[in-house]
Amino acid sequence: MVRTGRSIADYDALFDPIRRAREEKNGHQAGNPAKAGQAILALIASENPPVHLLLGTDALGLVRAKLGASASESRRGKI
Repeated sequence: MVRTGRSIADYDALFDPIRRAREEKNGHQAGNPAKAGQAILALIASENPPVHLLLGTDALGLVRAKLGASASESRRGKI
């Protein structure tokens, strides 16, 4: 990640720790960018691509949680 060198000195005390944390995390994110790229290229080449593409266990977990909550609400008659 490349960040601009521009900053406003009045905000440095607040944002410097955030900037440092981002710099330390950069390049260490979970996942496999090459594998994601292959999945996206396969999707582009597909005749009938899916409407949604979930990449990574975090995305899958979020969708499963949302679907589970919706199913639970519908069983309780809230939908």
